[in-house]
Amino acid sequence: MLASFFATFLIGLREGLEAALVVGILVAYLTRVGRRDALPKLWTGVGLAIALALGVGAIFTFGAYMLTFEAQELLGGGLSLLAVAMVTWMIFWMQKAGRTLKAGLEGGVEKALRSGVWALVAIGFVSVAREGVETTLFLWAMVQSFQDQSEALLGAVVGLGVAAVLGWLIARGMLRLNLARFFAWSGGFLVVVAAGVLAYAIHDLQEAGALPGPFGVGAPLDPVTGGVATGWAGFPFGWAFDVSAQIAPSGPLAALLQATVGFMPAMTWLQVAAWVVYIAVVVPLFVRGVRAKQWPRSSSEGDATSPGAGETVGSASPADDEPATARLSGAAASATPRPSGADAASQTPGSRDVPDAAASALHPNGAS
Repeated sequence: MLASFFATFLIGLREGLEAALVVGILVAYLTRVGRRDALPKLWTGVGLAIALALGVGAIFTFGAYMLTFEAQELLGGGLSLLAVAMVTWMIFWMQKAGRTLKAGLEGGVEKALRSGVWALVAIGFVSVAREGVETTLFLWAMVQSFQDQSEALLGAVVGLGVAAVLGWLIARGMLRLNLARFFAWSGGFLVVVAAGVLAYAIHDLQEAGALPGPFGVGAPLDPVTGGVATGWAGFPFGWAFDVSAQIAPSGPLAALLQATVGFMPAMTWLQVAAWVVYIAVVVPLFVRGVRAKQWPRSSSEGDATSPGAGETVGSASPADDEPATARLSGAAASATPRPSGADAASQTPGSRDVPDAAASALHPNGAS
């Protein structure tokens, strides 16, 4: 089903692009300071981080087969909760720290160059490992929740592959993207998907008996049918609703709804409560964080746009607080000298208000 493919594709694309941009910043800095000889050490660290992420995914996937059903559900629910926590933290961390990300990474590389080989390997490993493990956990939790797991896994792989290509094109200066807008919209989608993963985690924990629910002996029963009560009669540990007769759990509509908003044809009251509380708390905080980056522009900058790129440029760009918004090299940003003295004084007010096209090319941390 295309729904599961699209959901994991978008997550793989976003998370993979973040990692690709981080690696691009490190590579660009080493190239700029004339230390391309250190690139193999950096790539060694990046390779170890990728191997760690793949190893974590393999352990969770194949190791679970040796467990009992209850243990599998307990493991799946616990890892899903961990994945939701990590993704939520990363979304808000990027909103806060995106502006200083490039400077922090370059400072770490500069220290590593003075410390020796293993320090540079560690920089490459640490910079990618966190993103890799987080992505592995989140994608693993999502894939486990879908009926068509092979298609969901394919979507994740394709998304990561596309992210790697886009990261390479951006690093080479061959592609410019409005990454501020991309990360804002994909971040909002991630919040909704995370709410669905949280609801599925509650379902797993209820099946494992770690949380009370319709699968345990204490489930509220319908006096007429003798089954687990549904609706208000089943509050708080029964089924909130069950529309399986109208929406087949294995059908395309159910897959689409689960992949996008975390809806399942039958959900317990605890699942619904977890989904609603997460959305009610996280969405307003996320929207407030996005709006906080829309800095008011001065009248001299308000209408400046990059012709052909379709993205706002200048110091007041909404992209300033994202990890990357334009070319990673940024060499053109400092290549054009500014007029001074009499030349500057002879400029008309209007000419001084138009940003230089080369100087307005944004660095990954938003600085021009």
